[in-house]
Amino acid sequence: MTNIAFIGGGNMASAILGGLIENGFAKNNIFVSDPSQEKLTELQQQFGVNTDTQNEAVIAQADVVILAVKPQVMQQVLSPLKSALLNKNPLIISVAAGISLDSLGQWTDPSLAIVRCMPNTPALVQKGASGLLANAKVSDAQKQLTDEILSAVGLSVWVKSETELDAVTALSGSGPAYFFLFIEAMINAGQELGLAADTAKTLALQTALGAATMASKSELEPAQLRKNVTSPNGTTEQAILSFQNNQLEGLVKQAMEAAFNRSIELSEELSQ
Repeated sequence: MTNIAFIGGGNMASAILGGLIENGFAKNNIFVSDPSQEKLTELQQQFGVNTDTQNEAVIAQADVVILAVKPQVMQQVLSPLKSALLNKNPLIISVAAGISLDSLGQWTDPSLAIVRCMPNTPALVQKGASGLLANAKVSDAQKQLTDEILSAVGLSVWVKSETELDAVTALSGSGPAYFFLFIEAMINAGQELGLAADTAKTLALQTALGAATMASKSELEPAQLRKNVTSPNGTTEQAILSFQNNQLEGLVKQAMEAAFNRSIELSEELSQ
């Protein structure tokens, strides 16, 4: 059985290890380090995993090391761990936003197999969408292992460059907030049209869930699904025309380009 060590015990680490355990992964093969003993106690009580305040201690047990610390402290955390990582030579998976493979290699060692993962917050409910990028040291078997680990919290796709991963950040990394905003706007509009707040929220959430489920299960493209429910001269058509007349598609493109550009800027800032 593969041993997995988490450096950092925050929300994303909790989501991944919780998903692993729920999918049958042995809790005795999971190790978590964090400077907060309180956090470690919570994880031990909730999941029954092994915990330690020393990063080197969990790395010594690991076939896979998942870096789940905040991007701003990644270099500070990694630099003292070079010897421990080289000694164990694990697969390293970073779930920290904005830290490039080059930076991770420089802060550890270029000989190590490193995967950069861009997850999103629905991983907390096992509905995540993650982009993955591997350095040249990652084997096909390690890619498969990465897929198996990340499948515990949703789906994942491999990309070929940092630029593509910036695009993933703009689409799925930041994407949940776009949908939250749209749901929020629908709830507010429903209330203005006379619905009670709880009724508007219930209907908006179920509609979003239903539409996403239909789109994910259907063999038809989303554009065709939209056309199928847009009757000529009907209510839906009037709403769609209003969106299009107000340049909804252009606004979405502009927003994602802004997120994409900021992802590049953050990576440059964090690598300095």
